[in-house]
Amino acid sequence: MIQELQLRVPPHVAGKEEALKEFLSKTLKVETEEIRDVIVLRRSIDARQKKVFFNLNVSVYIGESFSPAPISLPNFPNVTNAEEVIVVGAGPAGLFACLQLILSGKKPILLERGKDVKNRPFDLKEINVHHRVDEDSNYCFGEGGAGTYSDGKLYTRSKKRGNVRQILEWLVGFGANPDILVEAHPHIGTNKLPKIVRNIREKISECGGEVRFGERVVDLILKGDRITGVETMSGAKIYSKNVILATGHSARDVFELLNKKGIEIELKPLAIGVRVEHKQSLIDSIQYDCEVRDPFLPPSPYNVVKQIDGRGVYSFCMCPGGVVAACATKQEEIVTNGWSSSKRARPSANSGIVVELRPDDFKSFSAFGPLAAMEFQKEIERKAWIAGGRRQTAPAQRLGDFVEGKLSADLPRTSYTPGIVSVALEEVLPSVIFKTLRKGFREFDKSMKGYLTNEAVVHAPETRTSSPVQIPRDPATLQHIRIQGLYPCGEGAGYAGGIISAAMDGIRCASACAVV
Repeated sequence: MIQELQLRVPPHVAGKEEALKEFLSKTLKVETEEIRDVIVLRRSIDARQKKVFFNLNVSVYIGESFSPAPISLPNFPNVTNAEEVIVVGAGPAGLFACLQLILSGKKPILLERGKDVKNRPFDLKEINVHHRVDEDSNYCFGEGGAGTYSDGKLYTRSKKRGNVRQILEWLVGFGANPDILVEAHPHIGTNKLPKIVRNIREKISECGGEVRFGERVVDLILKGDRITGVETMSGAKIYSKNVILATGHSARDVFELLNKKGIEIELKPLAIGVRVEHKQSLIDSIQYDCEVRDPFLPPSPYNVVKQIDGRGVYSFCMCPGGVVAACATKQEEIVTNGWSSSKRARPSANSGIVVELRPDDFKSFSAFGPLAAMEFQKEIERKAWIAGGRRQTAPAQRLGDFVEGKLSADLPRTSYTPGIVSVALEEVLPSVIFKTLRKGFREFDKSMKGYLTNEAVVHAPETRTSSPVQIPRDPATLQHIRIQGLYPCGEGAGYAGGIISAAMDGIRCASACAVV
């Protein structure tokens, strides 16, 4: 007999198979020995009350055993001699577009400006240790895109845009932990993502697709209002009647190329702010209302949204047990972000805290037309680089000092490897962002008592929350509104906001292009 139940249980019950079976034995009034297997279908944490509980959806096998059906990948065909489609960018959108193209009988030619996952870490070390930024190989560019060296968060609200379960199952098929099919807020971890990305690339090659690294696209080849191919930095010209443009939110040279060629793009408002690091133990004590975190509870995340003077101020890409990362894509800029490993075991927690911006905020950059928000970003990043000593040293301030408008006399050590320097961040951030954040942190502390502490560190800036442009496309065909055969795709084109939504958009664009 199989029974499905919804349970609300304390952490030690959710975390120990024997304890869960004993709980179910009492609930179902059966002997513990009769419960052969308990399969968790869904798991989430409820920390809204003083006592923390797990919500579980389970299948209980009484008197019979569970026979798992293996998660298997689709039967990807060989497309060596099939019609070719160019895919620009090997992030989640580009990789999943390639997989879908293969399923549709098309041969993907995947062009990635950066390096493969095996060689990317050498260039990350250059940023962190020697303060040298490779414009084509960094946290944002290279195989797997920005998501490869991140927390690998897989939660999305964009569930109507595609089949989330399918993407999760594909990720499991390529090596992700099956727990991502169960957790309400799944993540993979930066230590696990490179292997999964490599496995996807190997499948693309195995099926006859081509993956070319170190191929930065510098021009689009057009014939009237139709794309016919691309040209790369090496001088290679690659031809196809269909090009999926999935370059990510930091491919500023691509946005400039489109604007220069008169290909319509639009300014897209975004959010900009800072990255704040606390001790993970403090966040645990606030979120779980405890002095010491229960060993059966994971390091706690947090999610805060406030309205300040009509603007949203919110946490972004929160990384429990993680690291603040140096994510510049050019030499004379500072950009911060965050990542966590699969176990989220580091002693600090960090999160972007960002302010919602509007088109009016970019008025002083109106001469740049649709690139105004991008130039706004660039000015902040340049100011941060200068304030940091013209190195990757990030300008920083203690959180309490930031709110009080005081220069920090000293700074605690943080996880940001290139180092930090005490700066009054009012000198780096535009007034609207700085003033809104100051009010926002006070409001945060009302919801999370103890959050506003001078032991926390504010790193500046957090600017790459999303693309500063949108590349308009026809909602039915997903092609650019004027250029036939050009499929703006993923986060860089303004149609996604994370690994899952980008992967879904890649699949959608590949499916649309396969029927043309």
